[in-house]
Amino acid sequence: MKPDLVAAPPPAVDPTRALRHTLGHYPTGVAVVTTHAPDGRRVGLTVNSFASLSLEPPLVLWSLANRSPNLATFRESGRFVVNLLAASQAALARRFANGAIADKFDGVPLEAPWHEVPVLADTLGWIACHTLEVLQGGDHTLFVGRVEGHACRGGDALVFHRGRFGSTSALEEIAS
Repeated sequence: MKPDLVAAPPPAVDPTRALRHTLGHYPTGVAVVTTHAPDGRRVGLTVNSFASLSLEPPLVLWSLANRSPNLATFRESGRFVVNLLAASQAALARRFANGAIADKFDGVPLEAPWHEVPVLADTLGWIACHTLEVLQGGDHTLFVGRVEGHACRGGDALVFHRGRFGSTSALEEIAS
Protein backbone atom coordinates (compact mmCIF):
# COMPACT_ATOMS: atom_id res chain seq x y z
CA MET A 1 0.00 0.00 0.00
CA LYS A 2 1.40 3.37 -1.02
CA PRO A 3 1.19 6.28 1.41
CA ASP A 4 -1.03 9.15 0.34
CA LEU A 5 0.91 12.04 -1.15
CA VAL A 6 0.31 15.39 0.47
CA ALA A 7 0.24 18.05 -2.20
CA ALA A 8 2.31 21.15 -1.62
CA PRO A 9 0.53 24.51 -1.71
CA PRO A 10 0.23 25.85 -5.25
CA PRO A 11 3.55 27.42 -6.34
CA ALA A 12 1.71 30.55 -7.52
CA VAL A 13 1.00 31.38 -3.86
CA ASP A 14 4.67 31.58 -2.78
CA PRO A 15 7.30 29.25 -4.29
CA THR A 16 9.64 29.56 -1.30
CA ARG A 17 6.89 28.67 1.16
CA ALA A 18 5.77 25.77 -1.03
CA LEU A 19 9.32 24.36 -1.07
CA ARG A 20 9.62 24.80 2.69
CA HIS A 21 6.33 22.90 3.08
CA THR A 22 7.66 20.00 0.98
CA LEU A 23 11.04 19.92 2.75
CA GLY A 24 9.23 19.88 6.10
CA HIS A 25 7.97 16.40 5.31
CA TYR A 26 11.51 15.08 5.65
CA PRO A 27 12.25 14.45 9.35
CA THR A 28 15.57 15.75 10.67
CA GLY A 29 17.49 15.42 13.89
CA VAL A 30 17.72 18.41 16.20
CA ALA A 31 20.98 19.71 17.68
CA VAL A 32 22.32 22.76 19.46
CA VAL A 33 25.59 24.03 17.99
CA THR A 34 27.75 25.94 20.46
CA THR A 35 30.90 28.04 20.27
CA HIS A 36 32.56 30.89 22.11
CA ALA A 37 33.20 34.45 20.98
CA PRO A 38 36.64 36.06 21.15
CA ASP A 39 35.38 38.06 24.15
CA GLY A 40 34.57 34.78 25.97
CA ARG A 41 30.81 35.02 25.48
CA ARG A 42 29.09 31.63 24.99
CA VAL A 43 27.00 31.31 21.82
CA GLY A 44 24.57 28.55 20.87
CA LEU A 45 21.68 27.96 18.50
CA THR A 46 19.31 25.20 17.47
CA VAL A 47 19.79 23.58 14.07
CA ASN A 48 18.24 20.77 12.09
CA SER A 49 20.75 21.11 9.26
CA PHE A 50 23.43 18.89 10.80
CA ALA A 51 24.80 15.89 8.87
CA SER A 52 27.71 13.50 8.71
CA LEU A 53 29.93 14.20 5.70
CA SER A 54 32.85 11.74 5.86
CA LEU A 55 34.33 9.07 8.11
CA GLU A 56 37.85 9.24 6.59
CA PRO A 57 38.69 11.93 7.43
CA PRO A 58 35.98 12.45 10.07
CA LEU A 59 33.92 15.43 8.84
CA VAL A 60 30.48 16.84 9.66
CA LEU A 61 28.55 19.82 8.36
CA TRP A 62 25.77 22.19 9.34
CA SER A 63 24.39 25.46 8.01
CA LEU A 64 23.50 28.85 9.44
CA ALA A 65 21.29 31.53 7.90
CA ASN A 66 23.32 34.44 6.54
CA ARG A 67 21.06 36.85 8.45
CA SER A 68 21.97 35.25 11.81
CA PRO A 69 23.55 37.69 14.28
CA ASN A 70 25.83 34.77 15.31
CA LEU A 71 27.34 34.19 11.87
CA ALA A 72 30.48 36.28 12.47
CA THR A 73 31.10 34.58 15.83
CA PHE A 74 30.97 31.08 14.33
CA ARG A 75 33.23 32.19 11.45
CA GLU A 76 35.80 33.73 13.82
CA SER A 77 35.80 31.05 16.52
CA GLY A 78 37.20 28.22 14.41
CA ARG A 79 35.62 25.65 16.75
CA PHE A 80 32.15 24.34 17.45
CA VAL A 81 30.38 21.55 19.31
CA VAL A 82 27.28 19.84 17.94
CA ASN A 83 25.11 18.77 20.91
CA LEU A 84 22.72 16.01 19.79
CA LEU A 85 19.41 16.49 21.60
CA ALA A 86 17.46 13.74 23.32
CA ALA A 87 13.70 13.34 22.84
CA SER A 88 13.13 14.92 26.27
CA GLN A 89 14.95 18.15 25.29
CA ALA A 90 12.39 19.95 23.11
CA ALA A 91 12.30 22.83 25.63
CA LEU A 92 16.08 23.17 25.29
CA ALA A 93 15.74 23.25 21.48
CA ARG A 94 13.13 26.02 21.77
CA ARG A 95 15.33 27.96 24.21
CA PHE A 96 18.33 27.98 21.87
CA ALA A 97 16.08 28.84 18.90
CA ASN A 98 14.69 31.92 20.69
CA GLY A 99 16.62 35.02 19.63
CA ALA A 100 14.98 37.10 22.37
CA ILE A 101 16.80 35.26 25.20
CA ALA A 102 19.94 37.23 26.10
CA ASP A 103 21.88 34.40 27.81
CA LYS A 104 20.62 31.09 26.45
CA PHE A 105 23.04 29.21 28.75
CA ASP A 106 21.63 30.71 31.99
CA GLY A 107 20.50 27.77 34.14
CA VAL A 108 21.41 25.17 31.50
CA PRO A 109 23.55 22.30 32.89
CA LEU A 110 26.94 22.03 31.19
CA GLU A 111 29.73 19.50 31.05
CA ALA A 112 33.39 20.47 31.02
CA PRO A 113 33.97 22.71 27.97
CA TRP A 114 35.97 21.58 24.95
CA HIS A 115 38.62 24.24 24.21
CA GLU A 116 36.34 26.83 25.88
CA VAL A 117 33.35 25.74 23.75
CA PRO A 118 30.30 24.87 25.90
CA VAL A 119 29.12 21.25 25.95
CA LEU A 120 25.50 20.76 27.05
CA ALA A 121 24.87 18.12 29.73
CA ASP A 122 22.45 15.20 29.42
CA THR A 123 22.28 15.18 25.61
CA LEU A 124 22.41 12.03 23.47
CA GLY A 125 25.97 12.99 22.72
CA TRP A 126 28.25 15.67 21.37
CA ILE A 127 30.69 16.11 18.50
CA ALA A 128 33.55 18.61 18.89
CA CYS A 129 35.05 20.09 15.72
CA HIS A 130 37.61 22.47 14.33
CA THR A 131 36.14 24.45 11.44
CA LEU A 132 37.74 23.16 8.26
CA GLU A 133 35.78 25.13 5.65
CA VAL A 134 33.15 27.85 5.53
CA LEU A 135 31.21 27.90 2.26
CA GLN A 136 28.46 30.11 0.87
CA GLY A 137 25.29 28.31 -0.15
CA GLY A 138 22.49 30.66 -1.16
CA ASP A 139 20.92 32.27 1.89
CA HIS A 140 22.96 30.06 4.28
CA THR A 141 26.60 29.56 5.20
CA LEU A 142 27.83 25.98 5.40
CA PHE A 143 30.30 25.00 8.13
CA VAL A 144 32.40 21.89 7.55
CA GLY A 145 34.12 20.65 10.68
CA ARG A 146 36.81 18.08 11.33
CA VAL A 147 35.78 15.91 14.27
CA GLU A 148 38.29 16.20 17.12
CA GLY A 149 36.29 14.54 19.89
CA HIS A 150 32.91 12.97 20.54
CA ALA A 151 30.82 11.09 23.09
CA CYS A 152 27.51 9.24 22.93
CA ARG A 153 25.06 8.23 25.66
CA GLY A 154 22.32 6.72 23.52
CA GLY A 155 18.56 6.95 23.86
CA ASP A 156 15.78 8.37 21.73
CA ALA A 157 16.60 11.39 19.57
CA LEU A 158 14.62 14.59 19.19
CA VAL A 159 13.42 15.00 15.61
CA PHE A 160 11.68 17.79 13.70
CA HIS A 161 8.97 16.88 11.20
CA ARG A 162 6.26 18.98 9.55
CA GLY A 163 6.80 21.89 11.94
CA ARG A 164 6.69 19.83 15.14
CA PHE A 165 9.06 18.05 17.48
CA GLY A 166 8.86 14.29 17.80
CA SER A 167 10.93 11.34 18.90
CA THR A 168 12.69 8.40 17.33
CA SER A 169 10.89 6.17 19.86
CA ALA A 170 8.02 6.00 17.37
CA LEU A 171 10.25 4.34 14.79
CA GLU A 172 9.86 0.68 13.99
CA GLU A 173 12.40 -1.39 12.16
CA ILE A 174 11.22 -2.17 8.66
CA ALA A 175 12.04 -5.63 7.35
CA SER A 176 13.98 -5.52 4.11
